[in-house]
Amino acid sequence: MILTGPAIAAARVSGEITIEPYEPDRLSPNAYDWRIGETLRICDGALDAAARTHCPEVPIPAAGFELAPDVLYLGVTYERTGSEAYAQLLNGSRTIGALGIWVHVSAPLGHQGHAIRWTLEIRAARRVRIYPLMTFGKLAFLQTFGAPASYQQHGLKYRSSQGIETSRLYEEIPGGRP
Repeated sequence: MILTGPAIAAARVSGEITIEPYEPDRLSPNAYDWRIGETLRICDGALDAAARTHCPEVPIPAAGFELAPDVLYLGVTYERTGSEAYAQLLNGSRTIGALGIWVHVSAPLGHQGHAIRWTLEIRAARRVRIYPLMTFGKLAFLQTFGAPASYQQHGLKYRSSQGIETSRLYEEIPGGRP
């Protein structure tokens, strides 16, 4: 089940959900409207799953930043979100999709017990200008069933994410290069 906006607000007050910073006006009927942060990593060129990805991090100026097609951008959510009680589902919004921006298609599930600023995969169908702290998507909270299984207890590689994380798949590939 997906929590409603009022249930998200109540769970935040009770400490079951973390949203920092939090603005009540960003609640919708069954989600929280999240914003893109203030920096991007630009991954323009060949990538290798067996090697650490090196791509420069740049600020998104107040005047905006133009995304180009055929370039992978990694961004970060402005809000830090999480919950030990609920899983999360992060999606782009319809308004971002109508601009030809695909955001966070490959990994929308936020595990129970993982409070982070999300790394975002961003692609543009056409040239489009984005701005820091603009609304970029919706975050839903999902009730889980079964025994709690906190992400922090599993020792997984992204558990201490603070900013934009590049792929760490190289850690799993024999002969991978950090």
